Amino acid sequence: MDILLTGSIAYDYLMTFPGHFKEQILPERLEAISLSFLVDSMTRQRGGVAPNIAYTMALLGKRSRVMATVGEDFDEYRQWLEEKGIDTSLIKTIRGVFTASFFATTDRANAQIASFYPGAMAFAATQSIREVSPRPDMVVISPNAPDAMKNFAAECRALDIPYLYDPSQQVLRLEGHELARDMEGAYFLFVNDYEFGLITRKTGWDLKHILQHVKVVVVTRGKEGANIYTADEEYFIPPIPERQVVDPTGVGDAFRGGFLAAYSHHLDWETCGKVGALAAVYCLEQQGTQNHFYTPQEFVTRFRQHFDDGGRLDVFLQNTPLKPQQPSPIAQEPYESVRHQRY
Repeated sequence: MDILLTGSIAYDYLMTFPGHFKEQILPERLEAISLSFLVDSMTRQRGGVAPNIAYTMALLGKRSRVMATVGEDFDEYRQWLEEKGIDTSLIKTIRGVFTASFFATTDRANAQIASFYPGAMAFAATQSIREVSPRPDMVVISPNAPDAMKNFAAECRALDIPYLYDPSQQVLRLEGHELARDMEGAYFLFVNDYEFGLITRKTGWDLKHILQHVKVVVVTRGKEGANIYTADEEYFIPPIPERQVVDPTGVGDAFRGGFLAAYSHHLDWETCGKVGALAAVYCLEQQGTQNHFYTPQEFVTRFRQHFDDGGRLDVFLQNTPLKPQQPSPIAQEPYESVRHQRY
């Protein structure tokens, strides 16, 4: 199955705050909130929804294509993706601008405050799925410039290409009629539980109504697991115990990558969800969205410590695994990693 991933490509600036955000917020002063957090570490990582999903898919032997717009500072990132077997031929460089940037601060409870600068992503609507050859079997429409997301969904409907609609962070910006428009005709809807609540409030559609327009709805719920809904069935995906909790950034993208890798092998919904859950845990256990690593054999072995797949995951063992990663170049220029002592 040829899966085309559209969405943001960004550099992630990840910071950690040694306290709790909730202790610094005065509910009675929210209208005049003014906060500055002294963080005790910062790293610059490769990120963006589309390559994050592609990276996890590549770990499981599924090579995908990424279509996005980037800035002039993308060359080394492109090389990194190509070394992982990810097709970057549809990634377009926009001269004179920087690649998008994501700034996130995480506290001790894994609560997160983030900002996103679009940079070259603002030019994403200059691309068109109509120009993609060969035509993909499925398109993932993940957070991107809003006009690009609208265009890609419309093109998929016109070309009769199944698509996965993943509005994610853009739910805050999109209006109810815009969300309803692009859920109409989508094969999948992927959201977390908070985003699902926003969508139901903005559109006035409950789950039953959404399933009249979307074939499969996947709602991730963090440490409470995930749910997969179809018109006839509901599947609960239990959480998988983590070995350590380091950084939640990119966990949802890893879930999607695992789910899609399993889906590309035509595995059942419950197995797809469980593969996604384990892929998410691997990401949670490392800092950054593309620093976790496992071979298909290691993945399947750990999976079978928690679930009986009846041999279905043997399909992953037939794939050629990626070579073990060398020490990450993130610790070198221009991917600096600077850690500060606490004051």
